[in-house]
Amino acid sequence: MQSAPFLKDLVLVGGGHSHVHVLKSFGMKPMPGVRLTLIGRDIETPYSGMIPGFVAGAYSFDECHIDLARLCAWTGARLIHAEAVGLDRINRRVVLKDRPPVSYDLVSLDVGSSPSMDAIPGAAGHATPVKPIAELGQRWLGFLERVKDWQGALRIAVIGGGAGGVELALAIDHRLRQVARGAEVSVTLATKGEILSGQAVAARQRMRAIFARRGVRLLENAATTRIDADAVHLETGERLPVDDVFVVTQASAASWFAGTGLPLDARGFFAVEPTLASSGDPAVFAAGDCASVTAHPRPKAGVFAVRHGRPLAGNLRRALLGQEPQPFTPQRRYLSILGTGDGNGVATRGSWAIEGTWVWRWKDHIDRRWMRMYRDPPATPMDREARTAPPDPALADAQAKRLLADVGMRCGGCAAKVGAGTLERVLARLEPSPFPPSSSSRVAIGLDAPDDAAMIEVPAGQALVQSVDFFRTFIDDPYTFGEVAAVHALGDVWAMGARPHSALALAVVPAAAERLMEEDLFQMLAGARRILDAAGCALIGGHSGEGPEAALGFSVNGLVVASQALRKGGLKPGDRLVLTKKLGTGVIFAAAMRGMARGSWIDEALASMRTPSGDAARALVAAGAHACTDVTGFGLAGHLAEMIRASGNVMVDVHLDSLPVLPGAIELFAQGFASSLQPENLRARHLIDGMDRAAGHAKLPLLFDPQTAGGLLAALPAEARISDDMTHIGTVRSCEEYVTEIRIVI
Repeated sequence: MQSAPFLKDLVLVGGGHSHVHVLKSFGMKPMPGVRLTLIGRDIETPYSGMIPGFVAGAYSFDECHIDLARLCAWTGARLIHAEAVGLDRINRRVVLKDRPPVSYDLVSLDVGSSPSMDAIPGAAGHATPVKPIAELGQRWLGFLERVKDWQGALRIAVIGGGAGGVELALAIDHRLRQVARGAEVSVTLATKGEILSGQAVAARQRMRAIFARRGVRLLENAATTRIDADAVHLETGERLPVDDVFVVTQASAASWFAGTGLPLDARGFFAVEPTLASSGDPAVFAAGDCASVTAHPRPKAGVFAVRHGRPLAGNLRRALLGQEPQPFTPQRRYLSILGTGDGNGVATRGSWAIEGTWVWRWKDHIDRRWMRMYRDPPATPMDREARTAPPDPALADAQAKRLLADVGMRCGGCAAKVGAGTLERVLARLEPSPFPPSSSSRVAIGLDAPDDAAMIEVPAGQALVQSVDFFRTFIDDPYTFGEVAAVHALGDVWAMGARPHSALALAVVPAAAERLMEEDLFQMLAGARRILDAAGCALIGGHSGEGPEAALGFSVNGLVVASQALRKGGLKPGDRLVLTKKLGTGVIFAAAMRGMARGSWIDEALASMRTPSGDAARALVAAGAHACTDVTGFGLAGHLAEMIRASGNVMVDVHLDSLPVLPGAIELFAQGFASSLQPENLRARHLIDGMDRAAGHAKLPLLFDPQTAGGLLAALPAEARISDDMTHIGTVRSCEEYVTEIRIVI
């Protein structure tokens, strides 16, 4: 429970090398009163130094990627999975793609760079860019899958002769000769100048010798003029036939940088002071490849991004406290170790260069040691108590100081309501309702003209369906939490075959500085409105208040012709049981709360939970469903038992092997994770025949796993057609004499 309120928002945009250090720094030494948020387009961020080794097959995907969801869970930071596309510096907001902006007091940018694809005609349509590096991993795995059975010539071109291009060409050559054994592999590296132009002559000489020895063709002083679907055209006049092209040319800045109004360097990257603060806005910092320290020009290399982390973390702390940030000077000379893909390496610094297998082992040791700092749980536990200590008074403005004075004696009752001014600003920021009183929704009084209560009109011949759901947050992203809460609340309406009509919200936000409370409330309601609006459901009012943690729920109304409403009862012998969503959200988020669920598992679970069931409900009605319910907190077994009891004289065979499961759920059950509600749900096992036979089955725990925003469970006639997003999990049979209600079939 939070004992001290948040006063300031520190937002990190991008999961680059500098920011992973900032995350760990603030996790090991929190700043009470500061809320740390990471906005990341990618949940798994790669360590650039290990990517050539990954391409060569020396590392698995997991070994060279940092799971940002787990890192944020360990360090106490919020994670928002979204892509930044701009900065609104007037209102201090990060502009995001396909969702509302996120506010900040202080923001740091570490979003990397991209190759200059526009500089080469045809590259965007016919070549694979190596950056953003975060996208290369899955693209490379897909490429290997395509070529593993290749027969005949397999011609690959790599464009770009910097360190990245050199390493990639050699790594591709090595890997393809292992994977595509039936192919005649040929790899060519083409560059407009010399290879490794910024490094020692000795390094270039050694690398040229390695290319010759390995049979990888090297074309220096041969700029690419055009890339076609089957060929690369060079300035020398040569046409290279190719089957695939990888571009590793000079890095370029994202187009949205120019729209921020911040000073940029000649290539479009953020111009920053030696403190890493923007030259034009002290509330904006930038690090890594997206930034250029104008006083100390350096190449875009991972070694500098890594070493930005420590000074960046220190200066962010100082800036939050109103102190002057301290400048730092990056080193001019640095050690560069280049892998050759086959277990060899070349190390260079200054004017010298050395080669050998021991060089690769040295690089491998350095890289694995760096990754362990951010991939593995820290040996020293994060300082959880420090997060609840009183904030430094320097963080607080006049309004926040009054808030601090009230900590520990916040009022209850109506005095715990969110302030009227905050609520008015939130409602003003929300998109106008698409359901005015004159529309078919028949909302006579709602948020467009608020009163003491909302008023709706029920059309003749239709019945009003009502339900309510409410729960505390289980994720850090308030917008996504709002989406999930709305999907979950509407589940009962959809399960009855009803059309969502209107909803009242009950929102709880933790005590914080007024602007932060406004931001949390806005994000939750904005996420909920996205779901409600798409479902044709008007948000017509609600209540908001303070609490120890964020929580959200809805009282929802739906309309249905009473005689056509689906009920839990109605199972008929011979019916097929179908389920419209995969199972496993309970165990995944039980593990996520402990920082032990992979980010990709969390991401897929959230995608399922944010998916409305309206389309599924309409498909079930069209297919002739006899009975329906939604699978939520009591788990599949508990909700299925309710259907059986309501139907009478039936039993159900559940095909355990057929249960659809979210990625990661089975692995987490095997590791001993389970929801805190799982033991209560397990009490339903006395209703099940075959528990002993299925005791070792990996999917057995799914029967009792509580679901949030779960799918619909319905009974369809045996001859009914089911769509691809429905899974047949069992059948209904008659039962004249009650023994058990559910029989497991393996």
